[in-house]
Amino acid sequence: MTVENFHVLCLNTRRRLISADLVALGTLDSVLVHPREVFALAMARRASAVILVHNHPSGDPSPSEAAIRLTRDLIQVGRLIKIELLDHVIIGQATTDWPRNYASLHE
Repeated sequence: MTVENFHVLCLNTRRRLISADLVALGTLDSVLVHPREVFALAMARRASAVILVHNHPSGDPSPSEAAIRLTRDLIQVGRLIKIELLDHVIIGQATTDWPRNYASLHE
């Protein structure tokens, strides 16, 4: 993919997938995501938990400071409305610095 794509996976109380939805398309190196879009979708799907997934077109899956901040903010919002953020996964390609083709912010 040539631009960043941000997806939300909505899960039920048994952590089974309800839906996988594209929330935002970005540019070559960024995507603008607001908690309102993430959790409006989760509430509409009646999800009890979410997993966030986005790609890095550069191929480097290491998390940016912006991704870390966004994840922290979304964890706080999720706590307020009782929708757990289980993970934020960044998809890329394995590099010498990052041996896997993804990064899990939960890890």
